[in-house]
Amino acid sequence: VTNTEEGLRDMTQLVATYPQGFKFWLGPTLPVINVCHPDIIRPVLNASAIIVRKDDIFFSFIKPWLGEGLLLSAGDKWSRHRRMLTPAFHFNILKPYVKIFNDTVSIMHAKWQRLASEGSACLDMFEHISLMTLDSLQKCVFSFDSHCQEKPSEYITAIVELSALIQKRGENILLYMDFLYYLTRDGQRFREACRLVHDFTDAVIQERRRTLPSQGLDDFLKAKAKTKTLDFIDVLLLSKDEDGKQLSDEDIRAEADNFMFAGHDSTASGLSWVLYNLARQPEYQERCRQEVQELLRDREPKEIEWDDLAQLPFLTMCIKESLRLHPPAPMISRRCTDIVLPDGRVIPKGVICLINILGTHHNPAVWPDPEVYDPSRFDPENVKEMSPLAFIPFSAGPRNCIGQTFAMTEMKVVLVLTLLRFRVLPDDTEPRRKVDMIMRAEGGLWLQVERLEA
Repeated sequence: VTNTEEGLRDMTQLVATYPQGFKFWLGPTLPVINVCHPDIIRPVLNASAIIVRKDDIFFSFIKPWLGEGLLLSAGDKWSRHRRMLTPAFHFNILKPYVKIFNDTVSIMHAKWQRLASEGSACLDMFEHISLMTLDSLQKCVFSFDSHCQEKPSEYITAIVELSALIQKRGENILLYMDFLYYLTRDGQRFREACRLVHDFTDAVIQERRRTLPSQGLDDFLKAKAKTKTLDFIDVLLLSKDEDGKQLSDEDIRAEADNFMFAGHDSTASGLSWVLYNLARQPEYQERCRQEVQELLRDREPKEIEWDDLAQLPFLTMCIKESLRLHPPAPMISRRCTDIVLPDGRVIPKGVICLINILGTHHNPAVWPDPEVYDPSRFDPENVKEMSPLAFIPFSAGPRNCIGQTFAMTEMKVVLVLTLLRFRVLPDDTEPRRKVDMIMRAEGGLWLQVERLEA
């Protein structure tokens, strides 16, 4: 099964034939168990992070960039970091980010307004939205504005290049060996981009470290209270474990780099596919727009606030149904370091388990008519009947996505303002899905955007 549109269709057929899962081989000696049903997924995802670790083969390429952050660490280190990072995603920290999201999407929309000055324009959603999510993240993580949506940014360019190089390396099995890879031009570019990104993060941490002792903790927090924003670096610098120990600068850098990596492409993928699905279903798009217009009808300027997020039931259903059909992370892998017993059967120690999120979301044994876009699946009454592991766009269990509330918040803000200002229409060419680290479309995901009169 390949990562192309045809390969994804073949995989869907395999899931329909083997609705619990199936085994395949990577080379002659490496078995992989592909699981795609909630009953089989449950014991794998709910196992302790010490018993079922993230698979190291698929993540080794990223380690020089991301280090021992949440994405790649395991055991006691992972548990300690997870506990220390959880406060960074408390709603009191996330609330002020809504203003940042409003501002960054408005910068993107100003570009769209110019490009659609004749009334409409055909745009690659991935290109525009990825840049916008990187802009938001840089402001939320570092309190730094590089104006990257309006002019080139060396740091942002390096992150985009690192993601592309990792994907490219994964497509050539000869380059899996480090000593060969770093002899190539791509390997040298990867090292240089890592250095640039690390230098930027280190400089922010050192500057913040210098600020803390000169101000003192109380003065620092008072100054932050005036701006109403604690960024990700602030939270990491102030975080302490049960023994009163803080994170090292190396750990802080790793977690900041992890968040920049994990938070930009995945959210951009989710948003791009939501807009695609709403473009193909104009009746749902119009219903979302009416919900938004009703919510913001007397408000000027038309900006969304934290308390609005819970007042968008139909838009939320549309987002979730799109994440079901087009999950940003179609698969995640785990390597069993102890025996797991799904349904009485044994997954032997050392075997890679591929949790097939896309397969689960398209499994006819789990979802009736799985290829149909139907937001009513996520009506609260219908959700009551659903297995909690039937819908896992952010994974589940102890190693679920720590940033899922951040991602859903950003997605709602972007969609609200986009639907207020533009109508999205499908392009003439149907996109062909392609899976690398996230769900993309070959050659970009192109949609027509049409300006709406204020």
